[in-house]
Amino acid sequence: MNRFEQKSMFFGRKLVYLLPILAFLVLFVLFLQGIGSVSESTLTKQQESLETALGRSISQCYAVEGCYPPSLEYLEQHYGLLYDKNCFFVDYEYYGSNLLPEVTVLRRTGAH
Repeated sequence: MNRFEQKSMFFGRKLVYLLPILAFLVLFVLFLQGIGSVSESTLTKQQESLETALGRSISQCYAVEGCYPPSLEYLEQHYGLLYDKNCFFVDYEYYGSNLLPEVTVLRRTGAH
């Protein structure tokens, strides 16, 4: 009977050494998932900010000049619009000087 008690104590000692390692690994995985979640949230917020900036720049151009900007490059040159072209694709469709352009912001695949 004494022989079996020693084996269970041996297993208990191994478990005592493995628990901190397992706890560290679990916390590390949770930390990495948290970082990924924050990164995704940041990109979503950047996309929303870009859409807002585009709308404001287009409205400001119309208010100042009396016509909508003919291109996205025009907004970049004359109204200081800046965005990360590696992360976002902006589709700018101009229909005429008195018609609101259609703007679509898409996130590029593989963006940080």
